[in-house]
Amino acid sequence: MVICPKGVIVGDLIASVLGTVILLVIIALAISLLLAFPVMWTWNAVIPYLFGLQTLTWGKAWCLLFLSGCLIKSTSYNTKK
Repeated sequence: MVICPKGVIVGDLIASVLGTVILLVIIALAISLLLAFPVMWTWNAVIPYLFGLQTLTWGKAWCLLFLSGCLIKSTSYNTKK
C-alpha cells in the first residue's frame, strides 16, 4: 500500500480517476447514439424521395454520423495577431 503525501491511498486515487473516465466515455457514447435519431429521421424524410436511395436504420445513421464527424471537422484558426 502506497500513501501519497496528503494521505490518499494511490489505489483509491487510480480507481476514482478510472471511474470518472469510464463514466465520461459512457455519457459521450449515449449522447452520440441519441444524436443518430435526427440524422435517421432527416435522411428517411428526404433522401429516398429525392434520389431513390434506401432508408436508414438507427445503427446506420449512427455510423453515418460518426463518419461525417471524422471526415468533416470544423476547425477555427485565429489569423489575427
